[in-house]
Amino acid sequence: MPPRRVVAPPRRGRPGLVGTMARTAVIAGTATAVAGSVSKHQQAGAQAATQQQAAQQQAQQGATETQLQMAEMQGQLDAMQAMQAQQAAPAQQAAAPPEAPAAPAAAPAPAAGDDVTAQLQKLAELKAAGVIDDAEFATAKAKLLAG
Repeated sequence: MPPRRVVAPPRRGRPGLVGTMARTAVIAGTATAVAGSVSKHQQAGAQAATQQQAAQQQAQQGATETQLQMAEMQGQLDAMQAMQAQQAAPAQQAAAPPEAPAAPAAAPAPAAGDDVTAQLQKLAELKAAGVIDDAEFATAKAKLLAG
């Protein structure tokens, strides 16, 4: 009879050296793959954030340029309106009939029962209506306050 081969029974408990090395290699390979994947995702996120910031800066620059252009156009419009007003002023003065002499420069005589405040208010209304000018208003106010 041929010699009998002895087959070792399967080991229970700890794996052998080769099994431990194989398991370590699999774990290391998995960790490397996961680390590479995480790194790629982080780089993609950082690149997207950079692109978004660049787009925002371009939008802000465009808005700033638009605001500057609008301000420049508004300044030009104001200048044109001022020029038109200056050109129209002599024509309006020539077309307008001469104004009647303004109301008396002095304040109206104080009526019985009127106080100084009411008279000052009347003077202010006359000035606002354009009946008297600043100098006449100041003169009448000084007379009222003096007595």
